[in-house]
Amino acid sequence: METGKTIGQLIDEARRASGAPTLAGHDIMDLMRFDENTRHMIVFDVLSHDSPVGFKGERMRLFLTDEGYKKALAAQEKGQTKILNHAKVFSGHLRYDHKDRVL
Repeated sequence: METGKTIGQLIDEARRASGAPTLAGHDIMDLMRFDENTRHMIVFDVLSHDSPVGFKGERMRLFLTDEGYKKALAAQEKGQTKILNHAKVFSGHLRYDHKDRVL
C-alpha cells in the first residue's frame, strides 16, 4: 500500500482503474456519509429536467436523511428519477439492499 494517501484517494484510484463511471453528487467518502442523521445512500439516474436534483442524463449518488429519502422516492414516483441502488447507512457503514447490485 502506498503511503501518504488517504483511503478515499486509494478508493478513487481503484474506481478509475476499474473503469467504473464517475457519479455526480456525493463522493463515496463524502462527510455526509458519516453524519449522525444520514440513514440512506442511493444511486439514481436523472430522467427529467424537472428533477429536484441533478441534470437530465446524469447518474448521481446521494447520502440522505429519512426525510431526504422520502423526497427521493417521491421524485421517482413522479418519473423524475430512477433509483438504481439503495443502501442503509449506519455510522458510515453501508448495507446494500441487494448484494449483486453494488455500483
